[in-house]
Amino acid sequence: MNMLNRIHTLLFVSAMLATTAAAHADDLQDANKFFKQGQQTAAMDKVNSYLTGKPKDAQGRFLKGLILTEQGKQDDAIKIFSDLTKDYPDLPEPYNNMAVLYAGQGQYDKAKQALEMAIRTHPSYATAHENLGDIYAKMASQAYDRALQLDKSNAATQTKLAMIQDLFSGNTHSHATTTTTRVATSTAPVASTTPTVSRKPVVSAPTQSGGDDRSEVNKSVQAWAAAWSAQDVERYLAAYSDNFQPADGESRSTWEGTRRERVSAPASIQVSVSDMSIKFSDATHATAKFRQSYRASHLKSNGHKTLSLVKVGGKWLIQEELTK
Repeated sequence: MNMLNRIHTLLFVSAMLATTAAAHADDLQDANKFFKQGQQTAAMDKVNSYLTGKPKDAQGRFLKGLILTEQGKQDDAIKIFSDLTKDYPDLPEPYNNMAVLYAGQGQYDKAKQALEMAIRTHPSYATAHENLGDIYAKMASQAYDRALQLDKSNAATQTKLAMIQDLFSGNTHSHATTTTTRVATSTAPVASTTPTVSRKPVVSAPTQSGGDDRSEVNKSVQAWAAAWSAQDVERYLAAYSDNFQPADGESRSTWEGTRRERVSAPASIQVSVSDMSIKFSDATHATAKFRQSYRASHLKSNGHKTLSLVKVGGKWLIQEELTK
């Protein structure tokens, strides 16, 4: 298995007012562009230039940690992410990335502690939960290996070890995220015995808005689900922005008429949201990915949903809706 193949990458600040600040923002955007193109030296030059003017900036420092990781400077990257957890303790992504790097060095106890901190910061952070499960599996496999070295005839231990190996065999975990979308990222093998743990470093960018906006996005999504469950059509439709684009090229008026009928027609509806992961592309745009459970008098379904939200007048409204 290859552990932790999700690395949350950088999201940008939007427009800056001052000329010098705008120049620094250009450096950050250029750094991110070079990073995505694999030009790590150029990316480092740009991010260092950006941090000269904003040495405490979370996004710039986070990107620098990602660049150091790609350059194989694991200890330097760990220090970057560790310092970020001290300055921005509400951000879960630096904890997750530290865990990935520690796992790559075989320091599974430290990786476990970092992931537990990520989950303590944001209990609904699904990536950290999955990564923690991989860490537990790795630690268990090592314990079973040691047990077999002491007693090679122990059939029960052999069976347990085989179960773990079977569970992760062929598991490539290609849901790594770089920049702002789910894209496969390079992975490094975790040094140690079987099973190999797949790396899921966090590539999602921390934003300066921190936990407050993350909490508001979560509340908006939950309120949308609650309005749907209550079959409150007006409140449900109010959760969508004026520039919401329905799927399949449908017009807004046609989509709205269809939704009015589908929300109000069933005798009852229950919609629940779980395992939510929230990422920001800038101060006014966010993406929420979660598992949706739908129960109605005529239908039951479960699946993954992605909502793109925009902040308008202090409210987070749905701009795009994708269902898998």
